[in-house]
Amino acid sequence: MATATRRRTPTATIPDPGEYGSGPRPAWLDVDWSQYLSWHHHEGTAVNVVDTGVGGRGSNSAADATPLVFIHGHSACWQHWLEQLPQFMGTRRCIALDLPGFGRSEFPSNGISMSGYARTVDAILQDLGVAAACVVGNSMGGFVAAELAIRFPQRVERLVLVSAAGMAGRYIGLPTELIAHPSGVAIGRVLFGLGGVPDPLAMALSRRRNGRRLALGFVSTHPRRLHPALVRELISGTGKRGAAPAAVELAKYDFKDRVPDIACPTLIVWGDTDYLVPVSSAAAYEDAIPNARKVVYADTGHVPMLERPAQFNADLQAFLDE
Repeated sequence: MATATRRRTPTATIPDPGEYGSGPRPAWLDVDWSQYLSWHHHEGTAVNVVDTGVGGRGSNSAADATPLVFIHGHSACWQHWLEQLPQFMGTRRCIALDLPGFGRSEFPSNGISMSGYARTVDAILQDLGVAAACVVGNSMGGFVAAELAIRFPQRVERLVLVSAAGMAGRYIGLPTELIAHPSGVAIGRVLFGLGGVPDPLAMALSRRRNGRRLALGFVSTHPRRLHPALVRELISGTGKRGAAPAAVELAKYDFKDRVPDIACPTLIVWGDTDYLVPVSSAAAYEDAIPNARKVVYADTGHVPMLERPAQFNADLQAFLDE
């Protein structure tokens, strides 16, 4: 008699990653972020950049520690790093940006590509006088960060891949071949085109527990426990022009044969209930990158840095201190 195939459940490296979310009063709420924002131009495209911390915009001190650069994921914005920036800006320069086509940045005149995004990040860091940094990327941003480490290795001293796209044959639960197919492209244009949330609706959704679940249930395990102000920032960044073409590009672009070229120390962080990029990709990246190690958080979804900020920040600090 044939036996049923048992589905394998990934074993979390960290079975108890601590508190979920940031608590009742996140530190980022007390920061006037407008003073750290500036526009930078690359290939005719205006890019919105946050430059803060020691040695950053408005700072009178020189930075001794390696700067941190944060790259957001698909349908996201720089605010996806709000739980990290206040934690690290007191000791080192911290830079985040809206990738072209997302957040407040303009859509790139020459279109969207993963290699183009890597060139943009490299150019902005050059413009900011950052010779090398620890680059942290989530989801599509992890894909871009890895591409940056391959194409511009001198720019990436350390690399942190957080639920990074690029190694799986599936994204948002769909085969990448389907996303890249012309029919999938057409459907994506419609879906992502409808993804924008007007500010009044974003406010209403973020204030209600079930609204937070509706908005972020696919990317996080306990969206009702995330701070309402954070949820508002996250869902306000959706529905941008870059969403549909970026989904196609990340589905089409294949760099698996070049991932072993990443030579810098690499930390891989994943959630064990990631529905967008399967947790098996964590092992794939770890196996491919010579100097890499992974940690997987239990009961955590696609945005570990927002779901488990205390654990994530501690792991990032430990990685920087190595």
